[in-house]
Amino acid sequence: MAPMIAAIEHLEKAVLSAAWTEGIVLRYGAFYGPGTSMGPGSEQLEMIRKRRFPVVGDGGGVWSFVHIADAAEATVAAVENGGRGVYNIVDDDPAPVAEWLPELAAMLGAKKPMRVPRFVGRLAAGQAGVVLMTELRGASNAKAKRELGWHPTHRTWRQGFQVVP
Repeated sequence: MAPMIAAIEHLEKAVLSAAWTEGIVLRYGAFYGPGTSMGPGSEQLEMIRKRRFPVVGDGGGVWSFVHIADAAEATVAAVENGGRGVYNIVDDDPAPVAEWLPELAAMLGAKKPMRVPRFVGRLAAGQAGVVLMTELRGASNAKAKRELGWHPTHRTWRQGFQVVP
């Protein structure tokens, strides 16, 4: 995970320091909705239905989501209104895995997800998967709302997931 983060940081720095353009970096949350890995009929939702997408460790990793349509609208807003800088394109409701995953399972009519210790998660999903499930920090969309004039239609994953199954 560290080399990937270093690569992303390098790219962001290059975009923001480019003299020939007004560099804008959009940091999208986890996509959901049609055509995404968390869209209707997706393999990821099927894994949740079949209890093959467990909560790892304490499930304390905080995820920020964004509906794919809201992401598209934010991208247009950034092109039209954005200035040099970094914008988090996420909904208004970051949530820990231990909260959103059981709620999504219930919406799908599935049993509560299993819980597995970190070492089991590492065997199945690698260290990066464990970090996503236990250590990820959520993001705020306040700057994107303020500076881009963008407001997600799906303000929370709770609302947005209702239309996904």
